[in-house]
Amino acid sequence: MKKVIICILIPAFLFGTMEVALKIGGASFDSLQLTFLRFIIGGAVLVPFAIKEYRDKFTARGEKLSLKDWGWLTLVGVMCIPISMLAFQIGIKGCNASTAASIICLNTVFTMLVAHLFTSEKLDRNKGLAVIMGFVALFFMIRPWDVQEGNTIFGLVMMVVASSAFGVYTVMGKQSLARVGLFTQTAASFILGSAVLLVIMLATDRPVFAGVADHPWLIAYLGILVTGVGYLAYFLAIKYSDATTGSLVFFIKPAIAPFVAIVVLHETIMWNTIIGIVLLISASFVTLLKPLKD
Repeated sequence: MKKVIICILIPAFLFGTMEVALKIGGASFDSLQLTFLRFIIGGAVLVPFAIKEYRDKFTARGEKLSLKDWGWLTLVGVMCIPISMLAFQIGIKGCNASTAASIICLNTVFTMLVAHLFTSEKLDRNKGLAVIMGFVALFFMIRPWDVQEGNTIFGLVMMVVASSAFGVYTVMGKQSLARVGLFTQTAASFILGSAVLLVIMLATDRPVFAGVADHPWLIAYLGILVTGVGYLAYFLAIKYSDATTGSLVFFIKPAIAPFVAIVVLHETIMWNTIIGIVLLISASFVTLLKPLKD
């Protein structure tokens, strides 16, 4: 249990600092560049664990991933990196870090909706209530009647796109997770998605490594710690317990991110954001309530 708690607290803290670090990085790097760098590095951190898993799962049985598997992993990676996470980075540049951190956590709500529409995993009473609470939380965080200073309509829309696309990515990943393996699928989708983003960057004449030497610690923090170690610890929490327990990471993150934004960026947390965060945490609790009882 101690191991599980540590594996939950590490990504909760790292993910809780992510939006602030990305907002700082967004001032010096192109959005495509920063997204590419952190996921190609994060994917590389996961590669040794993916290789071990692949050998245990496939090589030991004389099997290998098919061309169809690699094509699917590429699609999963594209949904995650060039679509969801790129929208996430663009959205952060047009939002307060605290607002962005809260909206991205709504990906669990979108995951439940997408799963309900396209898979056999249907909404029950608890999940339905959590979805409603999630959208009410979104309403307060966006505050459409008077958009909070530091937030822009474009930034907010991009954050909703990022959150919903990450929900689609999660559902897509679930379809092949049992066959491919947790570390193998994540490392492969991160690297393949980053490769597709790299092609887009080269085609549009975007910088790739420019500026990295001027901000090595920022890139190392975002790539190695937040994306690499953060996801690694999150997956280990799932491995040592289950997906429900591992999801506690996103239960804790919305409570951490606003305080980091206040301390580092001197953001002001408005009453509507507090209501949104409380509703979001409550929705997460409602979702977890039944599985934890079971």
